[in-house]
Amino acid sequence: MITPGMFLGERYEIIEKIGSGGMADVYKAKCHRLNRMVAIKFLKPEYSSDPKCVTNFRKEAESCAGLTHPNIVSVYDVGDEGDLHYIVMELVEGITLKRYIEKRGQLDLKEAIGIAIQIAQGLEAAHAKHVVHRDIKPQNIILSREGKVKVADFGIARATTSNTIQELAIGSVHYLSPEQARGGYSDERSDIYSLGITMYEMLAGKLPFVGDSNVSVAIAQINNTAEPISEINPNISPAVEKIVRKCMSKKPERRYQAVGELIADLKLSVNNPEGDFVKTVSTQVSDSPTKQISGPELKQIKNGAKVGLFDDDDTDDEDEDPKKAAVAVRRRIDDDPDDDIDYVGNLWEKVGLISSILLMVAVAIIVVMIVNKTTGIFNRNNTGNLINPTKHVTSTPTPTEIPKKAVMPNLVGQTYISAYAQLMELGLDLRIDQKPAEVASKDIPEDSVCEQSPLEGADLTVGSIVVLTLSIGKGNMKVPDVKGMPIDKARLLLEQLNVTEEGESDDSEIGTVLRTNPVANTEVKKGSEIIVYVSTGPEMVTIPRVIGMTLANAEKTIKAEELKYEIIEEYSDVEAGVVFEQSPGDNTSVKKGFKVSIYVSKGPEPTPSPTTTPSPEPTPSPTPTPIPTPTEDVAPPDNQGSEGE
Repeated sequence: MITPGMFLGERYEIIEKIGSGGMADVYKAKCHRLNRMVAIKFLKPEYSSDPKCVTNFRKEAESCAGLTHPNIVSVYDVGDEGDLHYIVMELVEGITLKRYIEKRGQLDLKEAIGIAIQIAQGLEAAHAKHVVHRDIKPQNIILSREGKVKVADFGIARATTSNTIQELAIGSVHYLSPEQARGGYSDERSDIYSLGITMYEMLAGKLPFVGDSNVSVAIAQINNTAEPISEINPNISPAVEKIVRKCMSKKPERRYQAVGELIADLKLSVNNPEGDFVKTVSTQVSDSPTKQISGPELKQIKNGAKVGLFDDDDTDDEDEDPKKAAVAVRRRIDDDPDDDIDYVGNLWEKVGLISSILLMVAVAIIVVMIVNKTTGIFNRNNTGNLINPTKHVTSTPTPTEIPKKAVMPNLVGQTYISAYAQLMELGLDLRIDQKPAEVASKDIPEDSVCEQSPLEGADLTVGSIVVLTLSIGKGNMKVPDVKGMPIDKARLLLEQLNVTEEGESDDSEIGTVLRTNPVANTEVKKGSEIIVYVSTGPEMVTIPRVIGMTLANAEKTIKAEELKYEIIEEYSDVEAGVVFEQSPGDNTSVKKGFKVSIYVSKGPEPTPSPTTTPSPEPTPSPTPTPIPTPTEDVAPPDNQGSEGE
């Protein structure tokens, strides 16, 4: 367990937790060796025992280790201590771009361009090292207090080579490129697409593609066209709108091929917002040999260019499915309206060619009819006899195109996105206009296919509808512990539950989760109702005026407002027992329970009566001691004897 005050490697002292992601928690710490603050990312305990997760976690550090750039969060160290796996990174004080957009809404055009340029500069440095981020999104962009933009979290980055990388769809679905959503390759241009989505969100104040599930959003990334930003934010310049649209092209080859090109256009857009300098990918001209147009191809051209009339790829795709080609046409036009002129030009060229061919065919038919009418050569059989048109006319049926076949694969256990991509390759349609049914399954992971119709091995015609049923996993989950979190963050963790928020007064910061009902770690069914109690801040009351009231009335008045009080008695000119002063004064807004000081008069201070000082008594003179008087012998009385007897 990670606690404040603990040390890692006798070097890093944990200070406090500052963030949490899907697989890792982030703590602020102090490096005592270099005397600096750092951020330490810990792999969460539930993933620490998974060797694959640990390997990927370490790969993040390896991916970032060689990246040194002002717009990339630096990695300083990586380590393990017991079951703790951690990465030590640069500490960036600030907020995420996602939080900034939530607080500000649509960003100022120049501000958005400045942020985008810094993000692109960070990506350019990573791409120069052949590292693709693969998860560019506002949540992974940090705006420092100094105004520096930092790209963070290369958690799913991979070193690329010249070879195409085949891997599962990864990244955050709202910012995922179409090729990633299909589970196909991804390269530097995938980062450019995700940056395009991020720029769109900065300028529009909202995401271009949303849905009621990750699956529906991923499908929207593949199929849908974003609403033009200028219709949402009229302050956007034409140049920037073209830049964003080019970044968000469905096909990688239509995007910027390098981040440096994007940076150059972004800088140009600042000084030339109305300029037409954003280059679009020109239509490629095939150098393949001229081919004769077949009857089926000609028919398809007449029916509306079902075999890629607007296709800018090589023209030798004879087996391309008409329906897929039509979809490709629609996507291509939606992706880049600036290419419409190229397409129209090609259209007229091909229409001219077709018209010439049709004219030649028509002339040939007329010639044949004239010859036949004059000679009857085409009305004779092989014996030279005329054919009776009413009895012997036969017609050769027009060959119909044989529908292409497909065999239904086994999709059970595959992710929805992977299954969708496989069906697209086979030319099978998936019912995507409705949310697929979801059922609980102990064996099939969440968001994976648990049922399919038709079953594996069924023979299907291209274009057939396939219905898939998704698993919601075991169907149960534990209520996450969101106490103390900001409500925005708590909502993300509780997205699988039906959340009701209730405000409650508390000393906690406004918007902080106080508790939930059911409480954290309670096992509930997904989709169950949960009440989240959110702090509305401390309840405030206004201090009433009690000056002039008797003490009894003042106490009663203050208690009625749920305030506390202290009594201070002092002498004053006011009648005894009456309040003559209070602190704070009346009409002051304070928290409920605040202590008010009330000063109660003891009446006028009594005046002391004058006192007389007694005269000092005279000190008595000492009594003189009497001096004894000497006496003579006295003769005894008559009865005394005489001398001499």
